[in-house]
Amino acid sequence: MRRLPTPPDWLTHPLRGVRALRGPVPWAAVVRGALGVGPVVAVGVASGHTSFGMLAGLGAMFAHINDRPATRATRAVRIGLPALAGAVGLLTGAWLGTLGLGIWIALALAPVGLVSGAISAIGPVCSSAGVQLMVLAVVGAGMPLPVSPPGRAGLLLIGAAWVIAMAALLPRVIPARQSAPSGEREAVAAVYDALAGLMTAVGSDGGQAARRRLTAAYDAAYEALYAHRLPLHRPDGEERRLRDRLAVAGALSEGVLTLLWENEPVPDRIARTPAQLARSVRTGLPPGRLPAPVPDTAGNVAMHRAVLLAARVFDGEPAPPVGAVVPGHRQRLRRALGPAGREYAARVALCVGVSTALAQRLPGAHWYWLPATAVFLVKPDMGPLVSRALSRALGTAVGVAVFGALATLLAPGAVWPVVVAAVCSALIPVSVRHFALQTAVLTPLLLALVHLGGDTDPGFTRLTDTLLACGVVLAAGALPGLGGPRAQVSVRLSLAVRATRDHLDRVLTAEAPYATRLRLRREAYRALADARRAVEVASAEHPPFGRDLAAWAPVVFALEEIVDAATACGVRLDQGAPQPEPALAARLRAALSDLADAVAARRPPTDLVLPAGAAVGDCATLADVTAGLHRVRDLAPG
Repeated sequence: MRRLPTPPDWLTHPLRGVRALRGPVPWAAVVRGALGVGPVVAVGVASGHTSFGMLAGLGAMFAHINDRPATRATRAVRIGLPALAGAVGLLTGAWLGTLGLGIWIALALAPVGLVSGAISAIGPVCSSAGVQLMVLAVVGAGMPLPVSPPGRAGLLLIGAAWVIAMAALLPRVIPARQSAPSGEREAVAAVYDALAGLMTAVGSDGGQAARRRLTAAYDAAYEALYAHRLPLHRPDGEERRLRDRLAVAGALSEGVLTLLWENEPVPDRIARTPAQLARSVRTGLPPGRLPAPVPDTAGNVAMHRAVLLAARVFDGEPAPPVGAVVPGHRQRLRRALGPAGREYAARVALCVGVSTALAQRLPGAHWYWLPATAVFLVKPDMGPLVSRALSRALGTAVGVAVFGALATLLAPGAVWPVVVAAVCSALIPVSVRHFALQTAVLTPLLLALVHLGGDTDPGFTRLTDTLLACGVVLAAGALPGLGGPRAQVSVRLSLAVRATRDHLDRVLTAEAPYATRLRLRREAYRALADARRAVEVASAEHPPFGRDLAAWAPVVFALEEIVDAATACGVRLDQGAPQPEPALAARLRAALSDLADAVAARRPPTDLVLPAGAAVGDCATLADVTAGLHRVRDLAPG
């Protein structure tokens, strides 16, 4: 039985994260961090408006957290959209704060948690927006400041805008010694690198792993070229060329996947073709002569045609139109209102409401730390629940100890908190590699900002608040129906099965548009990648949080093989293979629909009625589809 790879150490245990800290230091991001929070806070302190500097520094801090590797076009949306959500959260929290304390504020913040959780289910950027919305709503309700609510929101946006401006201007002020390809070009070139790796791995045991790397490269490239664009954005000439070359990569990948299904090794001369195209994308130079295989099998015919298409497109000819796999507004709304959005929204609302009510009963006027910590902890995309709770507690303890020592040793005043904020801000790009390290860096930074805002507690009560928040989130994670590991796996896997069914349905439909078929294939692989990640995270949970969910790993692998076989079937049908019998196609589609329903209902799919392995029609690849469905039924945990 084939299983998913073992999750990395930083996922399974907070004390084994040394491997995650290796790698080159992103010096450009470190410089942006050093020039981000510190200067805006220093300007506020120097001008006598400390609260102004604190709020702008808070906006810059969140912007640096969201300032992940991205292209210039996408960075503004990656930072700006969460900042807008945070500004709305500050305004909402300031208004809710007028309702009074006690149970009323807890009941008032719970609906904000519902909205935050639903938004977070849409995607990574919206997840950051949902977190900022909720955290800053809590801060706006619990932190008294001598600034009007609109002024708070404006200062927060000023801090985020400062980080965006630095990201755009610093490369021009401090140019790199060597010209590097843009983020979009590098993303497209990475797709061709992954294609070269897959062609080299065809016929070996590493074929499926190479195909998964190709899926990840495709996801990054489509996100760089199509997602997170500002309204009314129009692609320029270079962006259109890159989109054409990404479309060519789609045709090449279909041929390579057919070769993967045929399991025949590719000659080295042919396997070097994608590497030549990758070099051309990076340098802008012609790729030169492109070797193509002899068209003697279905896969080689598809590769031969794709190489000819690549030669024409890289010579300046527009590529055939291919729809990008970017969720539309309706799909985003379905994600927010679907099972994943509803369950996660209920989980966030419960954790925020309970932690706020608990914080109200503790001594002290600044109660916002406990529910704000719960909001960060409840995020499922930060690793397994138990691991991130332990990492949060450990990181907070270290951060509180460092800040407490500085507060005790240094003279009172506003200078040293500004220095702490600047140093910690510079460390944010490195700290994102591990959740415990990120917490240890952000804790002194947050304590320095709230110290400037009037909360002069050295931070030891914040450790108690963090431990209580960990307890609340762990208790909520043990409750069924609140978006825990089981819910994440069932939702992601059911979506992957439906995407697999849609792709197979389009393959078996006569005269289906080629662009639609490519788009559905990409959606299927992307959905399976999401399901694989959900199973990886769930398998790293400690009992009773879903350790048994690792049993779904072979099911994901079988579904990936079904999509591979369906891709090869489409290529064979294009080359004149007879269409399968309509009755067989209907039974395969019905079986995948029943499987998706069973997974969504969290019941074992043991009662699926599947076609016999011999009744596969004239398209031989459907035998693999049928065999894969039999494996899914047999391997699915009961």
